[in-house]
Amino acid sequence: MSTASTTLRALSGLPATPARLSESALVIVDAQNTYRNGVMQLQGVEPALDECARLLARARALKIPVVHIQHDAGPGSPYDPSAECGAIADKVAPAAGEAVVVKNYPNAFVGTDLDARLKAAGVNNLVITGFMTHMCINSTARGAFNLGYAVTVPAAATATRALPAADGSVVEAASLQSAALAALADLFAVVVADSSAIPD
Repeated sequence: MSTASTTLRALSGLPATPARLSESALVIVDAQNTYRNGVMQLQGVEPALDECARLLARARALKIPVVHIQHDAGPGSPYDPSAECGAIADKVAPAAGEAVVVKNYPNAFVGTDLDARLKAAGVNNLVITGFMTHMCINSTARGAFNLGYAVTVPAAATATRALPAADGSVVEAASLQSAALAALADLFAVVVADSSAIPD
């Protein structure tokens, strides 16, 4: 018997639909220039940034908390916040008053004050967007779930890249994207196609 349509979320009785954006905080993870070109360029990164920007505009209009996450891997790295590669992309640049949390690990809650900030704002629901789907979106969404947050991930506001497989073949970016999102949707998050599925 096939169980492909059965998720742990469903078996656990967890919600299958996203919380309202007006009742959430928007967390944009690692929307940095390093992913737009060069060795770390992601497949579909510009459309994903555009989707992040649409969500950001809605979040600002609704006056909900917005947190920008910025990865710092040190000077000279592809994630150097002091260099152009590590800067947050102009399409989603932080506005005055929006928090910027600098992280050093894939999970944005590790070694940062992100959880404290969200709890201080009375936030229970998170919309998590950004990069890379298989790495920091995966890690941060799972971290949020483990801390008791209800998480929504709009697939169109995320992107990843091809990776080498153990057998020497290549896992194409589209396959990795689908698998990473399916793994999150099994328990840790409500995954929707795009931001239009998240009601105000």
